[in-house]
Formats: sequence, structure tokens, C-alpha cells
Amino acid sequence: MASNPDLVIRGGNIADGLGGELFEADVAVTDGRITEVGKVAGTGKEEIDARGKLVTPGFVDVHTHYDGQVTWSQDITPSSQNGVTTAIMGNCGVGFAPCKPADHVRLIQLMEGVEDIPEPVLSAGIPWAWESFPDYMDWLSKRRFDMDIGAQLPHAALRVYVMGERGANRDPATAEDNRAMAALAGDAVRAGALGFSTSRTLNHRTSTGDYTPTLKAGEDELTAIAGAMHRTGRSVFQFVLDLSTINEDLPMMLRVAENTKIPVSFSITQNDRAPRRWRQTLDTINEASARGLSITAQIAARPVGLLLGLEVSRNPFQTLPSYKAIAHLPLAERLKRLHQPEVRAAILSETPTATDDPLFFRPNYDKMFLLGDPPDYEQPLENALGAQARRQGRQPEELAYEAMLSDEGRGMLYVPFLNYADGNLDATREMLCDPNSVPGLSDGGAHCGIICDASFPTYLLTHWTRDRSRGEKLSIPFVVAAQSRKTARSVGLLDRGVIAPGYKADINVIDYDRLHLHPPKVHYDLPVGGRRLLQQVDGYDATIVSGVVTQRGGAATGARPGRLVRGAQGEARKFGAAAG
Repeated sequence: MASNPDLVIRGGNIADGLGGELFEADVAVTDGRITEVGKVAGTGKEEIDARGKLVTPGFVDVHTHYDGQVTWSQDITPSSQNGVTTAIMGNCGVGFAPCKPADHVRLIQLMEGVEDIPEPVLSAGIPWAWESFPDYMDWLSKRRFDMDIGAQLPHAALRVYVMGERGANRDPATAEDNRAMAALAGDAVRAGALGFSTSRTLNHRTSTGDYTPTLKAGEDELTAIAGAMHRTGRSVFQFVLDLSTINEDLPMMLRVAENTKIPVSFSITQNDRAPRRWRQTLDTINEASARGLSITAQIAARPVGLLLGLEVSRNPFQTLPSYKAIAHLPLAERLKRLHQPEVRAAILSETPTATDDPLFFRPNYDKMFLLGDPPDYEQPLENALGAQARRQGRQPEELAYEAMLSDEGRGMLYVPFLNYADGNLDATREMLCDPNSVPGLSDGGAHCGIICDASFPTYLLTHWTRDRSRGEKLSIPFVVAAQSRKTARSVGLLDRGVIAPGYKADINVIDYDRLHLHPPKVHYDLPVGGRRLLQQVDGYDATIVSGVVTQRGGAATGARPGRLVRGAQGEARKFGAAAG
């Protein structure tokens, strides 16, 4: 080994990603790879004092939607601020390649509707410098980022590209359509696609209200695409299902996996309408795994929750006539009106009307909370606005109204709508502990004005290993392994997620005691001043990508060593010689 490594991280408490106990060691890095773990004698060209700090592999987030952001920004925030060093995009069947010029608007409307990324942001930000998926990958490969990115082939884009209006209208694919999609899918793997994604949920609609083009795609279509990809190279089949059709769709997806031998990955959450269905689903995939299928469940680290308020996309009063009359006004003017007694009285006297917006639920004040500072995502149900109102002899609508007017109209309400049927996270813990699951569903880059879950990796460390008071915790080694090595391997990236010689030098140095999430706040930093929710994070002393420090003390260094990852990556070395 060279006597002077590029970087030495001194004396940290190492969680190496393999799940074993923490140990104290130095880590040496040269040419973007870890070269030594133990007592490093040589002096690094750069050194980081990690004594008393937690040192982990960089986190691998397998479920993001940065498909647009990577085309206009080199900084993949907020994930890169939460210890993530590799993010996989192109999930849920939505993305921007392949795409003919005539379909640009169609794919933007789909992404806006499914992932709540505003149309003006996408229209202004995406350069459309490609048509085919290989062209898209070639274009991305020339860009530099503050973390690595990997791409999947989105089914909706592929279907519209091949079938045109028929594909958008969810018409059945012909044999010729299937052959064309399969050929393009093989090309995508050769270009470096890590997988293929699709969606069969009724919640995924365009901004004009149409269902996603992939909703009813036939088994023959999915088998043709998945089979072509797996024959070409290692790739993953990612999908999202709807609770109402899971009994039919899940067996079909498992047949596709069995017939094509492709690894599959899909989302499992706890739904209020069937609070134990997740257990049945996990049992099904564990049985499939026992039969030899490679199958992974993606689990959200906390409740999937909506943030409601005057400055974000939705609020409990948005369907009321008196609120709709002022909804178009700028925040300051709206706030002034909302403080007027007659406006307040009118709004509080009206009843919400039905809506087919999949991300608006008739207000349930028994599941609506003040998030707090620090934000508390596992509050007892007696903290809900409904319970508070009953204790105070008031209407919960009054409490919601007052909360949203706080902080100069920037107050937000939190509504957990998945993973919180029991009023706690015990089911989530059980899901996270399943041997066939990985943390997922952060949706980084998406849901700009209603959900703020890209902080999942930080929450896994803070809540589950340190702060949880309403149930059992998880160990630091378990959580680190789950969101580094385990997530990396689930998408075929065997060269990262472990602190051991030979592995890619993607590393976090964390002040564990100071690691802290702030409440979400609205920022206007997207193209054309577009809005998104972000959470400030404290406690990441350094995040390192390919041996280069990209975040230091919570601030970006400006370094952008991140690259497009083209295809599955082979094992770096055998385990067992990590500590010297």
C-alpha cells in the first residue's frame, strides 16, 4: 500500500455495513477506494479526526425520483445532505426517457401528477437533449454530481414511446408492441439501466387526472420486458401495487419473476383500510424467496405522511367555497384575509366536499398532528387535533386553522396516512426487520409540496437507534447495514456499502449525539423559483464520495465526484479482512 494515502479517517467508531459490532479503527483511502481499515501508519494527504464519531458506509437510497433534478442540478439535495452517496431514480414507472418530442408534455404531466413536481419547474428545467434511453444515459454520463446516481427504465415512458396514444390510454399491447418494448429494454440494460419500473396503483395519475399508462399492462407485456432485460444483464424489476388489486396483481408479478428469473423489488406499507395486509404480503414474498426467487420489499422508515398548510400544496380547507375564493392570493394577502373574523367564521362553518385528488383525504382530525420541533413522527393518538379539541371543548377545525396561521402562515399539520394504523411504528419495525426487506420509499426529489421524506436515512439512525421511546429500538449496526450494503446489493451494486479494503470510498463521518432533523420548511430554490419542502440536518461532519469530501459540517464543499453508475457492479473483494 502507498505510504501516503489520499485520505485517512482517524479513530472513528466503525459500523462497517456488515452488521457486526462497532469497532474503533482508522480508514485509509487512495484513488477513490478504501485501501486499509485498522491502524493506518501512513499520513494522509488529508486527514479527518473521527475520534468519538460514528463512521459508516455512504447510504444507498434505492427509491428516489431525481429524474428531472439531475438534468438541471449537480447537487442532489436533499439526499446528499442526509448521508446518501448513491441514489437510484426512475422508480414507479415514471421518468423522461425514452421520449419523442411530441410526448414531452405528456411525461411532464405524468411526473407532476404522480410525484408532485410542478410543471413549470419541469418545463423550464429539463433540456430534453435526448430521445432514446441510451441517449439519456450518454447525456447524464457527461454530468458531475455531489453523489452517484443510477437509473431505471420507466415503463410509462417506454409504453408511450412504443405505443403512442394507445399506450397512454392503457390499451392492451400487441405482440408487436411487446417485441418492440423488449428490444428497447435490452438496449437500456446495455446502456447501464439498473432495472425496470412500473406502477399499478390508482393513486398514480397525471396532473389532468388520467391514470398512469401502466396501470393495466398485461402479464405478457411485463414478461417480455423483464425477460429481455434479465437476459441482457443483471437488472431489477421494481413495482408499486394498489391495495384494491394486490390479490390479483402480486401473484402475477411473482409469476413474471419466476418465468424470467429477474430479481424484483416492491413497496410494502401498512394501510388503514387493511392494517394487517402487510403481514400477509411479507409472508407471500418470504414463501417466494424460499422457492428461489430474488425478491425484496421496500419499507418506509416512518409513517408516509402529508404536510398540510397554507404555503404547501394542500390543506384541510382547500375544498371549502370560502377558502377557494381566496386560494389564488399570495400567501401574505391570504393570511390577512384568513385573520378576518368573517372569513374565519365562514370557513369554519363549511363542510369539506369530495375530491378525486389521490393525495387529499377528507380531514381526519384523529390522525392529524402538530409535527413539533424537533419533529415527532411517532406521537400517541391523544396528541392528535381531534383528541386535543375534545379535551378543550372545541372543534378540531379551529385548532387546525390556528396552527396553519402560526409562524406568519407557515405553520404545518402532519397527517400520517400509511404505516400508522396502530398509532405507533411497531408494524414498521417488524417490516424493517424482515430478512427480505430494505429501507426504501424516501421519494427524494418528489412530492415537493406535500411530503418531505428524503430524510429517511437520517431518521433511521436518530429515531430507530437512539430516540424512540414508544417501543423497541434497532441497533446501529443493523440500521447501517440495512441502508448501505443491503440496499446496494438489492440493486446489483456490490462494490459499495461496506467499509473494507477494495470497496468504493463512500463514507459518512457522523457526530451521532448531535445528529438531528429540523422541521420541514418551504424553500424556493427549484427552476423558475419552484417550491419544495426541505429539512435542515445537523450532525454529518463529513460525507465522502469516491474518496472526496462533498459535505463538511453540514455545508457542501462544491466537490462533485459523483457519476452516473452504468449497470450492476461486481463484488469488490471477499469479506473477512476488514479490520487490521
